[in-house]
Amino acid sequence: MENGGSRFSRSLMAAAMSNIPSSSSLTSSSSSSSSSNSSSIFTNWPLISALAAFALAQSIKVITTWYKEKRWDYKQLVGSGGMPSSHSATVTALAAAIGFQDGLGGSLFAASLILACVVMYDATGVRLQAGRQAEVLNQIVYELPAEHPLAESRPLHELLGHTPPQVIAGGLLGLVTAALIHLIVSICRQIGT
Repeated sequence: MENGGSRFSRSLMAAAMSNIPSSSSLTSSSSSSSSSNSSSIFTNWPLISALAAFALAQSIKVITTWYKEKRWDYKQLVGSGGMPSSHSATVTALAAAIGFQDGLGGSLFAASLILACVVMYDATGVRLQAGRQAEVLNQIVYELPAEHPLAESRPLHELLGHTPPQVIAGGLLGLVTAALIHLIVSICRQIGT
């Protein structure tokens, strides 16, 4: 009985192993798929679209701060919060560029779209509320008597999240950035062929 059971398990294992591709077929299929997509980071258009959208959003924040406050605040280049949302611009550009490059039916686009939705929801929800709580806590600490141990504590960062218009503006910026980069790449490819 034990011999029959082990014979059965060996034949089951052999059947399962016959369906697993060999390492040489994996190498040849991966090299053929990577030959259709360039392996250079400088031609990774979703990455470039996301980084360009981030840089544009952060740069626009400097301009919107100047417009509202009539002063140049270069800390906005690396800060969070403000108009437009650079987080939203980045993840939207990434998802859109993946959609343009690989199509909307793939799992990579689905994952990037869900990531974009989670990031944008978080920006208007948790992060916005945390910023509002920081404002209240800073006001409480400011009103403490000078002899209180927390009176000299450093203020909390208040500009953490985004309002819905800031998130929408960031999303639109990301979409436009990805579309423009896709258009430029498509034109360059047509000229090159």
